[in-house]
Amino acid sequence: MDKRPPRLDSPVVPTVIKAMSRAQTWLYKTTGGRIGGKWRVGAGFRKPVPTLLLEHRGRKSGKTHTVPLLYLVLGADGPGTGDPLTDDLVVVASQGGLPANPQWYRNLVADPDAAVQIGGARRAVRAHVTGADERTRLWPALVEQYADFDAYQSWTDRTIPVVVLRAR
Repeated sequence: MDKRPPRLDSPVVPTVIKAMSRAQTWLYKTTGGRIGGKWRVGAGFRKPVPTLLLEHRGRKSGKTHTVPLLYLVLGADGPGTGDPLTDDLVVVASQGGLPANPQWYRNLVADPDAAVQIGGARRAVRAHVTGADERTRLWPALVEQYADFDAYQSWTDRTIPVVVLRAR
């Protein structure tokens, strides 16, 4: 495991991530994805990454939550191909390499039925956590799209989950 930058261990980090997530979600919804529809931070600065909004149900509260996530389209011709409005989508529960899986991931494990918004379009999806072989097959395409995923994996002892969102 590579050494995680010490500033990421600050107790303020989860609060900042949550505030940034709420702001991006609001901007995305308000503008139909024109603002917030591309991730331009870290490796995304030079190579912006498409972002979706994932709406899921809290496993304890039952409340609906929405989070912005980077995604990869998984079309018939493989990762990175296809139509984001009809084909499978792949998201990564990286949480910036923090030690614990994000809440949205734990919520999807408890209730895999969710919805995504891409731009102004919404659709219902069912989440499927990949097994080891499927994750290994998808990981290179995810890192190709957003190189920081490799750094995040090196900063944590957990295997960062990869989730496929399939239309339902």
